[in-house]
Amino acid sequence: MLFINNEIQKQVISMTDSIDVQEAAFKDLALGLAAHRPRIDTYVPCERDDGYFRWGSMEGGYDGIFSIRMKSDICTWPRVSDAVWTEEWYCVEPGTFCGLVFLFSSQNGEPLAILNDGHIQHIRVGGGAGISARHLARADSRVVGMLGSGGMARSYLEGFCAVRDIRTAKVYSPTPANREGYAAEMSAALGIEVTPVDNAREAVRGVDIIACCTDTMVPVFEPEWLEPGMHVVNVGPAEIATEAFPKFDVIIRQGEAGVPPIRETDSQRTDIGNSPMAFIAGSAEERKRLPRKNPFPSVWHDASIPFFADLAMGRVEGRTRDDQITFYHNIGNQGLQFAAVGSVIYRNAKARGLGHEVPTELFLQDIRN
Repeated sequence: MLFINNEIQKQVISMTDSIDVQEAAFKDLALGLAAHRPRIDTYVPCERDDGYFRWGSMEGGYDGIFSIRMKSDICTWPRVSDAVWTEEWYCVEPGTFCGLVFLFSSQNGEPLAILNDGHIQHIRVGGGAGISARHLARADSRVVGMLGSGGMARSYLEGFCAVRDIRTAKVYSPTPANREGYAAEMSAALGIEVTPVDNAREAVRGVDIIACCTDTMVPVFEPEWLEPGMHVVNVGPAEIATEAFPKFDVIIRQGEAGVPPIRETDSQRTDIGNSPMAFIAGSAEERKRLPRKNPFPSVWHDASIPFFADLAMGRVEGRTRDDQITFYHNIGNQGLQFAAVGSVIYRNAKARGLGHEVPTELFLQDIRN
């Protein structure tokens, strides 16, 4: 069995690998050849009086590999203003995080690998953004408007560059040092011109692709800013205003993101932060720490909006004209994504003799459970 850390993962998988294997997995899901269990979170009170412990997991099976991704977070929801708030998390202390992906053989049940979930998380979500641009952005897309300057913003721009001849990008985030650092780093990494700008309006003016890569719980651009021919992709469910959806000519969901409970109760909810489905513990007083309900756009659970697999298999049309505005809801199929991208990482690491060996026997027992 292998332990594969983030640094090794960076050596054994490319963004193109991530895009291609996810496309194949999504098609297999539609054909009944792959499996996906959406994300489910569990919240219980923690030691902080302004936060909650959150355990999240998701599962998937693809090409002989089964995965489960698990996260252990302490979450808070700080307010930027009365109307704007964000979701923050850590493990043990701010700045450290705990997420693991376990891979098993679906042929004989053997535990194959444990992965830190940092790099695989970024490259699988960035791969989804790349899929969106490959199928929905105009073929002549050259300019990206980036809202956000964190890790996902880095993966998104890499994903776009993998499928389109991107020449320039503009980036806005509220902290000048962050957007300036992003611009310098990504210009050097991708060989394109990345310019920091002072506001969100300027970031999206005249671009071909709008990428929303923030942790905010409110929309990040105004619907009237949309221009003919743009392609839009998000990372969070609240970044796109409900009023923007009538302006989209084509809307595609990546896949199923969450399964709602049979009925909503105080202990089973779909409106906590970025959790598509959550089980909640705690007293009435403790539950006051949780964020207020978010009015997520209907795309979050709208069964009438087609999945990417429908587009890829020709069941629905995508962009048919250069002047159309397209939107890709880059959320869903998470468990399957970890199985698909994880399979590439594991097999490449194994073939190259990389990863830290852990005796498989430690994970086996002779007591039937």
